[in-house]
Amino acid sequence: MSDLREILRGLAVFDGDLPTFDVTELPADPHELFTDWLLAAVAAGVREPHAMTLSTLGADGDPAARVLIVKNVSAAGWEFASDSGRRKGRELAAHPAAALTFYWSPLARQVRVRGRVASLGPEASAADFLARSPGARAEALLGRQSTPLTGLADRDAAVREAAERVARDPGLLAPGWTLHTLRAESVEFWQGDRDRRHTRVLYTRTDDGWESGLLWP
Repeated sequence: MSDLREILRGLAVFDGDLPTFDVTELPADPHELFTDWLLAAVAAGVREPHAMTLSTLGADGDPAARVLIVKNVSAAGWEFASDSGRRKGRELAAHPAAALTFYWSPLARQVRVRGRVASLGPEASAADFLARSPGARAEALLGRQSTPLTGLADRDAAVREAAERVARDPGLLAPGWTLHTLRAESVEFWQGDRDRRHTRVLYTRTDDGWESGLLWP
């Protein structure tokens, strides 16, 4: 059997033509730079460029992370959705702060966002839920995420039943579905470099807006 350590050490990193990061003309608000980077990932054909890792804290103080989809980004914050009854929903209710991590591997770009999380209210949450595909709505209606499953046949039967409910009532809502916004307190942009001359810019919220500066790699 091959040694896993040697296999991993032999894998290429920061391969291909990487974009540059001009730090001489940074926008005043980090969401503007984030939008530019996200659209660049879309234009480059990066698969699922809107996927992000959401990290939260449990009641026991231990972190938990999972991959979600960002729904929108504006000066108000980064939007994502969750069911209030699921683990991440319960964790956010108890400790309404989170971290988001985006990584676009072909571009060697990473963005880290930290801040406080709040609900956008029932109307916005309902609109977000109804904008999901029928299959996604059916899955959310199950309300059983992360609970024990006895067999895949039980899963398939429950999904079929939920899909039939959605077909009969297209306006059906998952009662706990919540659209959140993360109001960033800090946003870091990281551009990788093949020669390890990585470029890092950190935005920090102040009383007057945002301050930005460089970080050592």
